[in-house]
Amino acid sequence: MTEQKAGEGVSRRTFLKSSAALAAGAAALRPGYAAGAERLRLGLIGCGGRGTRAAVQALTSTNTPVQLVAMGDVFRDMLDQSMKMLSRGAKSRYDNRDFGALADRLDVPAERQFVGFDAYKKVLASDVNVVILATPPAFRPEHFRAAVEAGKHVFMEKPVAVDPAGVRTVIAAADEAKKKGLSVVAGTQRRHQKHYIEIMKRVQDGQIGDILTATAYWNMGPLWLEEADTNWAGKSKWTDMEWQLRNWLFTGWLSGDHICEQHVHNLDIIHWALGANPIKAAAMGGRQARTDPKFGNIYDHFAADLEYPNGIHVTSYCRQMENSPNVIAERIVGSKGVAWTTSEGGSIEGGASPVRFEADPLEPYYQEHADLIQSIREGKAVNEGRQVAESTMVAIISRMSAYTAADVAWDWAMKESKLDLAPKKLEFGPLPLAPVAVPGKTPLI
Repeated sequence: MTEQKAGEGVSRRTFLKSSAALAAGAAALRPGYAAGAERLRLGLIGCGGRGTRAAVQALTSTNTPVQLVAMGDVFRDMLDQSMKMLSRGAKSRYDNRDFGALADRLDVPAERQFVGFDAYKKVLASDVNVVILATPPAFRPEHFRAAVEAGKHVFMEKPVAVDPAGVRTVIAAADEAKKKGLSVVAGTQRRHQKHYIEIMKRVQDGQIGDILTATAYWNMGPLWLEEADTNWAGKSKWTDMEWQLRNWLFTGWLSGDHICEQHVHNLDIIHWALGANPIKAAAMGGRQARTDPKFGNIYDHFAADLEYPNGIHVTSYCRQMENSPNVIAERIVGSKGVAWTTSEGGSIEGGASPVRFEADPLEPYYQEHADLIQSIREGKAVNEGRQVAESTMVAIISRMSAYTAADVAWDWAMKESKLDLAPKKLEFGPLPLAPVAVPGKTPLI
């Protein structure tokens, strides 16, 4: 991370570092541990792209010996693809650098490769110390509860639920993990990024004065879609459940919609800065550009007004539309200055000590695993379960408000809402997709 005083000519839109600086940052993420330290035995639950990359980061972020010893996924081909990538290496993507073959860090024989809806139970029953939970978010509450019950340290991807019932389960499990001294780190990786930590410290120390308002943005283009006629899984036709699982991003009960699945990152930063939960959400949204039924039942845009204590209002914007500019950032306005944050850098503008930061956007994906591993090694448990559950709930009540056209109070949602989106049975076969929500007609549950 490079710090510069404001006015030195670095735009907050151009924070990318040189490749040499990236390499130096990677080296700094490798804290040393005593030679011969016992290795950590890692289990992976959810072998898609994010889960596979999280496994790479867990295996390579420190000098601690970590070995992947068990894997589970609902689909055989996803597990096989993940094994192939980990064994041979792969090129970079948004959350990972290029990496070489990791075959020497894998010990996953056929008897520890599990497939099906109950694969998570079998991974947890294996001799693992720590697990990565990276299935679609709908499964996170039960998988997290089971992992804590089994006494495992946890890395779990965000969001951690898709409905209030799931949030309550995660909070209860996080409290139980604390009693057991288990470490829990969430995939809200900005919490582990140097410039975010520094800027949030300055905000909380009062450098921008009293917080007056804030804005959170995740505006971008559309994401991938797997269609049955692509023969992606070697089949000419998928069941309803298989289509929904393979296209979970576009399936409301699995993803919680993109305000929950993706925009939770930005809402988490606001939660961090304010240190409080909202009183209520008043939101709107719709499905204006992504109208084809093949895009499931989620919206393509949301806007929310979040009312916080002390009269603070936060505006939230997120969008997934073609031919539109990307804006992924947070803006916090205080009585003395303004804080801007993005994954690529940030700034404090105004006040007595304006400052700007450049950052490595890949750093936190590794650092979060380094921090988890260090906490396990040192026996100093960290627990991010409740904070990520609360940030997830901010996204959920915003979605609930947009879907129903009703204001949704935090306390009501947390204590009284009966919304539980999970289907009655988890099995392959018919599963009609819920209709697209219609504000004013869709009920608030």
